[in-house]
Amino acid sequence: MSAAPLAPWIAAQRATLLAQRGHAWLLQGPSGLGQYALGLELVRAWLCDAPGAQGACGQCGSCHAIEVRTQADLCVLMPETQMLALGWPLSEKAQADIDDKKRKPSREIRVEAMREAVEFAQRTSARGRGKAVLVYPAEQMNPITANALLKTLEEPPGDVRFVLASEAAHQLLPTIRSRCLGHTMVWPAEEAMLDWLAGQGVARAAAQGFLRCAGGRPDDALALARSGRSPQAWSALPQAMARGDVSALGDWTPAQAVEALQKLCHDLLAVGVGAAPRYFGVADLPPPPTLAALARWSRALVQEARTAEHPFNAGLMLEALVARARNTLHSR
Repeated sequence: MSAAPLAPWIAAQRATLLAQRGHAWLLQGPSGLGQYALGLELVRAWLCDAPGAQGACGQCGSCHAIEVRTQADLCVLMPETQMLALGWPLSEKAQADIDDKKRKPSREIRVEAMREAVEFAQRTSARGRGKAVLVYPAEQMNPITANALLKTLEEPPGDVRFVLASEAAHQLLPTIRSRCLGHTMVWPAEEAMLDWLAGQGVARAAAQGFLRCAGGRPDDALALARSGRSPQAWSALPQAMARGDVSALGDWTPAQAVEALQKLCHDLLAVGVGAAPRYFGVADLPPPPTLAALARWSRALVQEARTAEHPFNAGLMLEALVARARNTLHSR
């Protein structure tokens, strides 16, 4: 899939950060605000042969090597599932293990990959422009992996820079946060997001609906627009759950269904205490049940989220999720 053109708010943040000095950045904020895009732009500029105030030139050998995922001075640390989704190559051993069905791609950043990154940081730069390490999402490091990174952050080699991009920075070790320059992602204005989505071919009326589905997060809204779902189906979801209509989630994975129901539960809790909903329109929502019932539902959804990626039976899990939703919505 071709990447979307760089959003103007990401370009503005890139210029701000490149004007500052530091060996490690922590980009933090909710999902969907462009942490990965901004982190990649920073390392592209750091390694570029002819960088400018606005970042990498986009024409040199380094920029081309990053584009085709072969830059020898860039180390990317991600869960293997995301590495594969974004086109970054795995190590030969990791790829061989997966190809031979010895294990599945990891959903966290493995300590073996971090040890390879530490060794990478000690080596001499291949192109003479220094080296860079991009970690995303940084909260997917387990404690052993995080401690392996911490030692390098404490005593960084002279020509390596780090950018950690996180959607849950509070889950990182305090010692890691303290060794990075922090940057909180900018939440763009709605008009800027609508203009950007229009530039990606999303009709303005639909873009407003997708932004509502995504809680106002532009990257998530674009992903929804490209998924084939419609804002109308999203708006109809609360009433479908009140009817116990499993077909409304017919083409959803259990993980997607749990996330959607968590958004519905969030909005009903918000309305129940007099606040505005975030993901649905007020007219889309059924009357909220008691706060106690919603709190029980919220806890149950957290439990379901832990096994949603690997349910024993996806169809039965969807039926159980809808049945619990219907019972909760009728518990008034």
